[in-house]
Amino acid sequence: MTEEEMSSQVILRLLPRARCMFDEPVQVMVSGLRARQVVTMRARSTDEKGVEFSSSATYKADGNGEINLERDPSLSGSYVGVEPMGLLWSMRADVLHKRFQKNKSLNPHVVKFSVHEEEGEGRMLAEATNERLVMGDGVSRRPVKEGNIRGVLFTPPGGGPFPAVLDLYTFGGGLSEKRASLLASRGFVVLTVALYGHDDMARNITEVHLDYFEEAIEFLRKQDKVGSRGVGVISLSKSADLALSVASYLPDVEATVWINGCCANTLLPLYYKRSQIHPGLMFDGSKMIPTESGAFNCKYATHNPLAEENKATLIPIEQAKGRFLFVASEDDLNWDSKTSVDIMVERLKRHGKQNFESVCNPGAGHYLEPPYGPYCPSSFHGVVGKPVLWGGEPRSHAAAEVHLWKKIQEFFTTHLGCDAAQTEAKL
Repeated sequence: MTEEEMSSQVILRLLPRARCMFDEPVQVMVSGLRARQVVTMRARSTDEKGVEFSSSATYKADGNGEINLERDPSLSGSYVGVEPMGLLWSMRADVLHKRFQKNKSLNPHVVKFSVHEEEGEGRMLAEATNERLVMGDGVSRRPVKEGNIRGVLFTPPGGGPFPAVLDLYTFGGGLSEKRASLLASRGFVVLTVALYGHDDMARNITEVHLDYFEEAIEFLRKQDKVGSRGVGVISLSKSADLALSVASYLPDVEATVWINGCCANTLLPLYYKRSQIHPGLMFDGSKMIPTESGAFNCKYATHNPLAEENKATLIPIEQAKGRFLFVASEDDLNWDSKTSVDIMVERLKRHGKQNFESVCNPGAGHYLEPPYGPYCPSSFHGVVGKPVLWGGEPRSHAAAEVHLWKKIQEFFTTHLGCDAAQTEAKL
């Protein structure tokens, strides 16, 4: 048998199918290799900014010339050991400090998987394309430009009723649709909003107004297919302290997911009905630690919110009527999220409250996202004006994302009860 004939029989399969949701695992299988043949498996993808991300791992076929990533360990490469989705989460850019950008929902995350010979140039033996959809079939996407609100509304297919969630994704201006559209694909009506820098909004802001989120919640509750009594709020990083304020000062917030944030209002003063309700907790640039990669460790740069002069920044979460899910990564290097959770838990307990649960992830970093995207060790931080370390050990971080994504959906489903009668009344 010639070499060409041999390689033409190598088959790379993605099961159960090559087209799936972004947050679903795929089983990667190779057949038609020689018994115990050692090959290199690769994955590559280009993000929305045109940056290429890739990973590779060495595998050894079994006696039948087959490799199954659910069973077989990687011997070397971007990761080692049995990691069924390792080729996805270990993808890295070949330039430093790049975060994988997948913010738009209409185009899938396209990943090319391939099998290569170990020797020489590593001739390709087989390849397959994985289309990872960010928006499920039948989900509707509607840009929202109503009153002050600038965002995108995602609605699941079917009549509902569905629980409603406000997604405060980012503080970097603009919009990210990925988490919102994936949640909508799992049965939630989700509105993701921009705070600044999007569409006709100001490029920069010097204060935040709670009234904006109040308007967004009212808009969300009016949607035909919404059946939950109140809304859920999901947040990450700076937006997590905004979520605490939304839950503490505004009505109709039943469930709040706080991911790797602060227990105090940070950076910008917060206003409601034209009055300032909290100053911003600032950070000390001299406490940012430079590292060899050129990225800074900012974990302990934020001022202490418990210090007497900063107490006005602390958010009175004991006023919140709804429930909290606090999620902290112990290796968050953006700030000390774990200490913020400890402060919030102590505060709620002191006020006799039990309306919270918390999850701590020992080996995870700051950016906890929907699962199976490339892990990001460091990237440019708009507020700091430099690249920063996000923390986390890639494998533990990837596992935390899988666990958290399931937890978020369970939390919202449990605490955002749906009432068919309420939906009927709207229709």
